[in-house]
Amino acid sequence: MTKSKWNLDPTHSGVDFSVKHMMFATVKGGFTSFNAEIDADPTDLTTADITFTVDLASVDTRNEDRDNHLRSADFFDVENHPSMTFTSTSIEKTDDDEYNVTGDLTLHGVTKSETFVVTFEGTGIDPWGNEKAGFGVEGKLKRSDYGLTWNATLEAGGVLVGDQIKVSLQLQAAKA
Repeated sequence: MTKSKWNLDPTHSGVDFSVKHMMFATVKGGFTSFNAEIDADPTDLTTADITFTVDLASVDTRNEDRDNHLRSADFFDVENHPSMTFTSTSIEKTDDDEYNVTGDLTLHGVTKSETFVVTFEGTGIDPWGNEKAGFGVEGKLKRSDYGLTWNATLEAGGVLVGDQIKVSLQLQAAKA
C-alpha cells in the first residue's frame, strides 16, 4: 500500500482510560468526542503523520457529578483547555504489526513527549465498498506531568486518585 489520507470513524472507535481510586479500586471512563488526521500506509506506519484530538468536555465515567468535577478547574479545566492533542513525531516498528508511536501530547496547557504502543489490526472492505483499517493503542500517562494534581489524602494513608492513567483506544479509519 501507499501512504494516503484516512478518516477516523468515531462510531466504530473508542477512547478509554482507567485510574486507581483509593489506591485499590479502578475507575474507568472515556471520551465521546474525538477526531484524527491520519496520513499513512496502515501496513507500515513508520512514515505516518498522525494528529489526534480529544474534546475534554466529552468525558464520560458514567457518573455526572464525577464528570463535572473532571471538567472543572480541579482537573481538565475545559473552560481554559478544551482539548487534548497528540501529534506524532517519530514511529518505530517493534514487531510485525506493532509500533512505538512517539509524539507531542498537549493537555492542560502542558506539552510533553509520550510514546504509545500501536497495533495494526488489519484492513478490509465494508459492505458499501469502503476500505477500512483498524488499530489498537495502549499507553500510560502521569497526570501530575500535566499539572493535574488535585487529590485528597485518605485517613488510612494514601490518596484518593492515582497519578498513573492507563489509556486504551480502539480506532477504525476509512480511506479518504
